Amino acid sequence: MAGLMFLFICGTSAQVILSPSAAASNHSPTQAVSSVAKPVPEQPQTTRMMEEKSEQIRNDCIKGRRRICGRVVQIVPQGLVVESGYTNLLRPELSHSWLAPRTVVSTRPSNLVEENAPDSVCVGLVFVTDIPRKPRAGLYDYVILPAYPAGEFVYTPVPTVKKTIRRFSVGLLTAIKLNFDSTGK
Repeated sequence: MAGLMFLFICGTSAQVILSPSAAASNHSPTQAVSSVAKPVPEQPQTTRMMEEKSEQIRNDCIKGRRRICGRVVQIVPQGLVVESGYTNLLRPELSHSWLAPRTVVSTRPSNLVEENAPDSVCVGLVFVTDIPRKPRAGLYDYVILPAYPAGEFVYTPVPTVKKTIRRFSVGLLTAIKLNFDSTGK
């Protein structure tokens, strides 16, 4: 068997085996997985605690997910301040995009109350970050998108007035990071 060629890579969890037919063709080498399990090094307790905290924040974000459907009242570099609660924006003809032009006719129900359930309609003034880049939102346009709670934002409607409003992120990972950073790692 002078024509056989074998290559073994030791010290890893897999072996790469080259046969003469594989070496002479365009086939990639096959990988044989070792059945010997390597011991997993123990994680420091702080790393495990951080992972558990991150997972808890993720679960809270998913439970707190809301539908933001409302009018853009201010545009800042970090995102949009939205007056949410325009439930008639959820109609099918507007579902093709996350953004509707300001010319759309929409009103807020006067007696709308926000439910404490995932995917319920968010009511009130909120800040939305991590929004899609295109199309670009303009002042008084309408947004229709799901978002995750991400802490608070200080809103300045006029130079001398500051209000703290809820902050939401369109991206789950961004919401987790913002919540994790605000709790002080």
